[in-house]
Amino acid sequence: MDDNIQVILNAEVKQRDPIKAVTIAISARALFDMEEEHELFLTEGPEEYVIYQMSNEDVPLKEGIVLPFIRAIHMVNQRLLKLDSEEKQLFEILLLSTHSAEGGVRIINSVNYYGLDISKFCFLNGKDPSKYLKSQNVKLFLSACETSACNALKRNIPAALMLQQEFDVPKEQLKVAFDGDSVLFSDETDIIFREKGLEEVIKYEKEMEHIPIGEGPFKEFAMILGEMKKKFSPEDDPICTYLVTARSGNELGVRAIKTLREWGLEIDEAFFMAGAPKGPILSQIQPHIFFDDNLRNINGARDFGIPAGLVLAGCN
Repeated sequence: MDDNIQVILNAEVKQRDPIKAVTIAISARALFDMEEEHELFLTEGPEEYVIYQMSNEDVPLKEGIVLPFIRAIHMVNQRLLKLDSEEKQLFEILLLSTHSAEGGVRIINSVNYYGLDISKFCFLNGKDPSKYLKSQNVKLFLSACETSACNALKRNIPAALMLQQEFDVPKEQLKVAFDGDSVLFSDETDIIFREKGLEEVIKYEKEMEHIPIGEGPFKEFAMILGEMKKKFSPEDDPICTYLVTARSGNELGVRAIKTLREWGLEIDEAFFMAGAPKGPILSQIQPHIFFDDNLRNINGARDFGIPAGLVLAGCN
């Protein structure tokens, strides 16, 4: 890494296999609710921010939107190790902060306060986090900064913008919900819809019914979850995955189902909403995180207290 990048290894956490581990990078502002601290940084500058953080080193930061998701990730790791103590395909969490390590003690102390199994901390001194994600083999990046999330997508790293909100999610399973087009799938039908309308989309999908849809940015991460699921018996599976798409089942759903089948990706439950609001069904699912490229759907999920990540359009 760059000489100005400070990487701190958590000696209390066993480091994962660098090749087999499934690395998820998260920003400090996504893991913790740091909106007050961020506002201080914007209004008073970095020096005042560091002074404030140092004077509050022993005051834990408030829980952020991603923290319950990370707890569920830890639970899956524990379950995998219970099955096989030598398991190498485990989640690894990389915590990123665009600030310097000088004010980072409070972040590390907060991680320890909540008992989070986070192995690496990177303090970037104002550098763009996205340029370091490939070298760390990151499979998913969750950030509270739109620019950082967009830059990661430009580098072909699955990324989502996390928006702070009140939330209440279950703890007994890891639940992940995906939108279809532009998330699991490519956005080819969106382009046709914008240029030619719904009738042409339906015609196109029927003509292409036996040809898999292109891969979207979150396909690889969904496949990794699918691989992990196969290590558990169906009745004792701690991972649940969902497809919640605006596609209609009778006209646009067949190709989506056949694409998942072609990929060998088994989704636990699929909902074809035909353009209807997704919030009500998500409130029943109660996922730890929902990925969608439409801000209206993201806000609809947030209205029901569902942690949601916006997959930014127009980044690639």
